[in-house]
Amino acid sequence: MELGFIILIVAILCVMAIVREFKAQNMFGVAFAGISALVFGFFSIATLYWELIRPLFES
Repeated sequence: MELGFIILIVAILCVMAIVREFKAQNMFGVAFAGISALVFGFFSIATLYWELIRPLFES
């Protein structure tokens, strides 16, 4: 479960990097930060779902 929260923090930092790179007009950086935000965001949500939400619905 801790891994999901750590990955979520990394995804939030990637979103902050997207904003910073847009201001600097660095589209290469925006692309890498965007891809990283999507990947880390997906894995953080999937991990938190698997560890927190799914066990609530199991019988």
